[in-house]
Amino acid sequence: MGSKLSGKDLIKLGFPQTNAINIALGQISRYRKRDKKEHILQEAKQVLLFPEQYKGHGTWGKVAEGLIKPVEVRMQQLRSQRVPFEIFGENEIDELAKRQLYDALKLPISVKGALLPDAHAGYGLPIGAVLATDNSVIPYAVGVDIGCRMSLSVYDLPASYLKGRSFQLRNILRDNTAFGLYETHKQRSDAEVLSHSAFQEVPLLKSLRDKAYKQLGSSGGGNHFVEFGIVDLLVDRADWQLRKGTYLAVLSHSGSRGLGANIAKHYTYLAQKQCPLPKQVQQFAWLDLDTHDGQEYWLAMNLAGEYAKACHDDIHRRLGKALGKRAMLTIENHHNFAWKEVVDGKECIVHRKGATPAGEGVLGIIPGSMTAPGYIVEGKGNPLSLQSASHGAGRARSRGACKDSISRSAMFADLEANDVELIGGSVDEAPMAYKDITKVIQLQDELVSVLGTFTPKIVRMDK
Repeated sequence: MGSKLSGKDLIKLGFPQTNAINIALGQISRYRKRDKKEHILQEAKQVLLFPEQYKGHGTWGKVAEGLIKPVEVRMQQLRSQRVPFEIFGENEIDELAKRQLYDALKLPISVKGALLPDAHAGYGLPIGAVLATDNSVIPYAVGVDIGCRMSLSVYDLPASYLKGRSFQLRNILRDNTAFGLYETHKQRSDAEVLSHSAFQEVPLLKSLRDKAYKQLGSSGGGNHFVEFGIVDLLVDRADWQLRKGTYLAVLSHSGSRGLGANIAKHYTYLAQKQCPLPKQVQQFAWLDLDTHDGQEYWLAMNLAGEYAKACHDDIHRRLGKALGKRAMLTIENHHNFAWKEVVDGKECIVHRKGATPAGEGVLGIIPGSMTAPGYIVEGKGNPLSLQSASHGAGRARSRGACKDSISRSAMFADLEANDVELIGGSVDEAPMAYKDITKVIQLQDELVSVLGTFTPKIVRMDK
């Protein structure tokens, strides 16, 4: 017996001469290539004899599926007509973003869609888009930064606390946050999510756990930030421990780091292998949730969402400890995620790529820019937007256009004029890169009610 396992070895075991052999060889090559051939063949024999027992197994589940009910791979065709959709703030949205949504609305799995006033072109589904599908999940309609989220902590400290303490607060931000690809905390934290069984049972996730542990409590590059600022609560609510008024607060924006990016890359590759589409829409390849890969992606996506929350919890714990204060009010929400929700009486998969959940009574935070306020909002549950709202102001200029047209001196002059201090940052995140958040909020007054504002004062971003 040779040292390298081949298709002939599997045929000798009794494997049918179908795609099940290719699937088995692919799984073994990806996840078990360091194991002894004899041991692998013993396991493969058990899978062949008892495939039902291996459904959902991290390594052998896909092989078992190939033996029981193989995934049908066939060229998918677009519908001739779009499914129903609504666009909010159409005049504020570039044509490419609209065309990207229109393509998604013709997918055979699509049920309904929406575009929000912060929308702009992205890869796959545009940022600021919502898409409901039938029992299928599109990795690139979720996005690369899975579970990217906003988190706001409000402290029982008056807004005047900022006066005379900017040096101290700047140092607290520098010492207790970490940004970008390589910066991590010297003193590591742990989180319950890192003990999730999926980190042991799913080979891809197992390979990513160490990176997730190292990056816990850190923030990404690009538009991710942690800010000290002033919250103005405009209402009194029985479920809030703070009354109307102005308070010191911390707002953070980041996602699932390397964990989410690798999950997105891996399952997009699998989706595009299983779901061939015309070239112009191949980024919309989906995974059927009744398949092994679909179920595994759903598990991994939800894990990435839990991990993103754990990162924010760690950021806010560190900052609260440095302040010597406990948050009296926390408001947080995901975007770049998919949920199982009822749409027009039918359970669907609702993708929100750069969109905030805005079900009736659901709280969220929609940021502006470094010099513009963010808004604390309560959803109205509007079905036309699939119970969604914008996730920010949205870009008015691409990153490349910002680098070509905005100087660092112009950016810092704008920051100074608005009494905002910046640590790190780059011109592609300059305030003038973004749409007018006031107008964006006005364009969705049928989607959310405004309960308060957050005004940034000391901002930390990646260098």
